[in-house]
Amino acid sequence: MDDIAKRSIDIIAKAKNIPADNITLDTSFEELNIDSLDKINISFEVEEAFHIEIPDDALGSLKTVGDVVRGVEQLIAAKAATGSAPPAAAAAS
Repeated sequence: MDDIAKRSIDIIAKAKNIPADNITLDTSFEELNIDSLDKINISFEVEEAFHIEIPDDALGSLKTVGDVVRGVEQLIAAKAATGSAPPAAAAAS
């Protein structure tokens, strides 16, 4: 398991107060009793941990732990491809 997956699982496990060993990439949010408020709180933790910004409309499409990991990987890749400067700083250059 790669670092992004492990860290994401750890964040979800901590949020739900369950052992990380009980969570796999295929574990659904329904199985973990993750509701919309949990998704928001988890997204804040993930954003902070990986220095990314998750679009609000993306939260509704997250159904499994694997969805979170794939989303983080995509956001990190997109951030790396465009550089890490915030849009306001880039516009001011």
